[in-house]
Amino acid sequence: MKSEIMNELEDKLNKSLATFKKDLSKLRTGVASVSLLEDIRVSYYNQPTPLNQVAAIGVPDSRTITIQPWEVSIIGEIEKAIQKSDIGVNPMSDGKMIRLSFPKLTEERRRELVKSGGKMLESTKVSIRNVRRDMNEKLKKMEKDKLLSQDDLHKDQEDIQKITDKHIQMAEKIYTDKEKEILEI
Repeated sequence: MKSEIMNELEDKLNKSLATFKKDLSKLRTGVASVSLLEDIRVSYYNQPTPLNQVAAIGVPDSRTITIQPWEVSIIGEIEKAIQKSDIGVNPMSDGKMIRLSFPKLTEERRRELVKSGGKMLESTKVSIRNVRRDMNEKLKKMEKDKLLSQDDLHKDQEDIQKITDKHIQMAEKIYTDKEKEILEI
């Protein structure tokens, strides 16, 4: 039973970190990245469809993303979807292909992105601590139901705290790396 709780703890904490990484990848660092377009949905035959399923997406250089739709008729829909998104770039179309040009980030914008990443880090830490709390409550219930001794409860809670601390450190390292990437000129 205890190993199930520890496995569940590790699984949930790893999912929290994966979500954090995904969210951070959407922060624009002044370099073109296909991950910025992951959540964009295009109306394709009246169905919201991921952009990468209706077009080929390329990164010819560090400041440009190209989008080549498989059907030229949906260029307008792709442009609308990009403008509605919050990536902060206006699409330029030549009728066959869409280009997204990313300008260099200003120092002020870099600071805003770092602050936004810091908020993401804090919410990730909160979710990690919530998982810790839930697992500790499961252990307390097991102890109350006489499935676990008090000594085992305290030892297991210490183990949960160590695992939680390790994952918080991992989240902080991920954030620090992203912060360096954002602040590089």
